[in-house]
Amino acid sequence: MKIPPARIEAFLRQPDPAVRAVLVFGPDQGLVRERVERLMRSVVTDLNDPFRVAEVRSSQLKESPAALADEAAAIAMGGGRRVVVVREAADGQSAPLASFLANPCGDSLVVIEGGELGPRSSLRKLVEGADNAAALACYGDEAGTLETVIQAELKASGLMAEPEAMAYLVEHLGSDRRLTRSELTKLALYMGGPGRVRLEDAAACVGDSAARGLDDLALSTADGDHAGAQRVLDKLLNEGAQPVAMLRSVSRHFLRLHLVAGLIAQGKSVDQAMAALKPPVIFKMADRFRRQVSRWPVDRLGRALELLTEAELDCKTTGLPAPEITARALMMIARAASRR
Repeated sequence: MKIPPARIEAFLRQPDPAVRAVLVFGPDQGLVRERVERLMRSVVTDLNDPFRVAEVRSSQLKESPAALADEAAAIAMGGGRRVVVVREAADGQSAPLASFLANPCGDSLVVIEGGELGPRSSLRKLVEGADNAAALACYGDEAGTLETVIQAELKASGLMAEPEAMAYLVEHLGSDRRLTRSELTKLALYMGGPGRVRLEDAAACVGDSAARGLDDLALSTADGDHAGAQRVLDKLLNEGAQPVAMLRSVSRHFLRLHLVAGLIAQGKSVDQAMAALKPPVIFKMADRFRRQVSRWPVDRLGRALELLTEAELDCKTTGLPAPEITARALMMIARAASRR
């Protein structure tokens, strides 16, 4: 069965006892790991307990397809339910999982950790179509969800973000849940204790690390520097960044350009229009942003945003390689910018 986004949190708090296997997959690998751990803790309190926690690599299942069923049927020494985790799962693990779901021996919960699996993935289709299995998709946090995560993480440290600081954090975080939490932990250490997080605090602690590469990609694309954008894109991919996160970062930048261009069309000056942005453009980037505003009229910004939206949809639905889809969209936009 497929668990819709609105029901995922409730499922994680109390997994359906009829579900014997859960597939957790998606581009946000930080969120994938977080949800896998939560599912494991719904069965065992100590994730390092060797008698109740078993980990199986996808390479093991290739050599021994029966390993999954054997681990799931094993009885824990000392009693208690067991959890079996399959790491780095892909379509090659469909057959062993199908065999287990057809005859689920024992009472272990099987948790499958996957990457980006398109709608045509045999593993994803198998789990979504089974009555005794569940699939949880993990995509980058949207603005509303991300703000809730940020508020909760800061509150745990006695902190509260001012509106401009919150807007900045929402813009610069969210592509990976684990990275988001790591950056917020760093921000809490930077603050040194309870208090209010100002825009300058957020920019000083988060801006130069978490989103620098994504910002560079967005700026190079909007500049029309397709060679520079390609270099940044390759670097981000090599570092493990997710294509959808890149597309969303570039989209956020073009939305800001679109807002400014729209205000200028209504009679505002460039500086007046830029002053309306929340969070404001960082001082050292202001001249570059002005040049981009002069380069991009409103109608072409709208078309660029359409291309970015289409590319993200294609990454999620076509089954084609997401890095290639992303590169094609960004290079098309960069070439359009260079043609003024």
